Amino acid sequence: MSETPTMPPGWFELLLEEQPDEGPGLPDAFRAVYGGDWRLPGGAEPYLFLNFCAGRDGRVSFAEPGHLGGGDVSGFDEHDRWLMGLLRARADVVMMGDGTLRAEPDHLWTAEFIFPAEAEGFTTLRRAEGRRPLPLQVLVSLSGELPWHAAVFGVPENEVVIATTATGAEAVRNGAPAVRAHLEVLSVGEDEVDFARLAQTLAERHGAHTILCEGGPRVYGSILRAGLPCDEFLTVSPLVLGDGAGGAPRPSLVEGARFMPGTAPRSRLLSVRRAGDHLFLRSRYQLLAPEKRGREAQAEPTGQVA
Repeated sequence: MSETPTMPPGWFELLLEEQPDEGPGLPDAFRAVYGGDWRLPGGAEPYLFLNFCAGRDGRVSFAEPGHLGGGDVSGFDEHDRWLMGLLRARADVVMMGDGTLRAEPDHLWTAEFIFPAEAEGFTTLRRAEGRRPLPLQVLVSLSGELPWHAAVFGVPENEVVIATTATGAEAVRNGAPAVRAHLEVLSVGEDEVDFARLAQTLAERHGAHTILCEGGPRVYGSILRAGLPCDEFLTVSPLVLGDGAGGAPRPSLVEGARFMPGTAPRSRLLSVRRAGDHLFLRSRYQLLAPEKRGREAQAEPTGQVA
């Protein structure tokens, strides 16, 4: 199995790089493609990082039947898909909300699925970094009502954790059909999912040090409201999605949270890359001081986490 990526060196054009971490970096061949390194933070705390694609107007979904996912927003850009594969390859956990699962029921959240041409390289990278063959799949749902026909439940090798509320856990236990994947139910909150508690539980129970969140906007809003430190990998697409005209609302990058002037979360830009008309940004949110949590944002609870 080859460690050499199939994409050419210099495939991403590096415009800006700040490297604040001293943990494990990328193999030389991957650095050549990516135009630089991506070092993981050291220390025992779980590293949470998020991956989104947004149009020029900040919207992340066309919200049209058959066109709900991020692929349409990026224009199915190869660089975006390769980077998604790289992020998944370094993730112990891939996490998404139940709305994302409904939008893409046929999707499998693995590096090999999103970019098959790089399957061997991504698999080799996971093995070299000591990760399980498939990342743990964590589905966040307030209600516990899930699309059980989704492909993620049909893979016997998949370990799937349903992170939910006390009510949602009861709904899963009473209503989940028999599936081929291995299921675990975690109740991590009464009315909302406590993401800090969830991350710590995943670290303790499953040895999860790297946790990738792939959606959706309400999950992102919940993470920011919780004041958790995290890195954001954001692909900025050249497309403008627009909204209005009587159609379904098209969500922005963050939903379900309302921040106030002067206290809104602020990120630090770490890197900028370019490929064609797409920009690839990495930014970091620092840990929010405990006394500021809870008064900076208002919750907008729903039965679904998109």
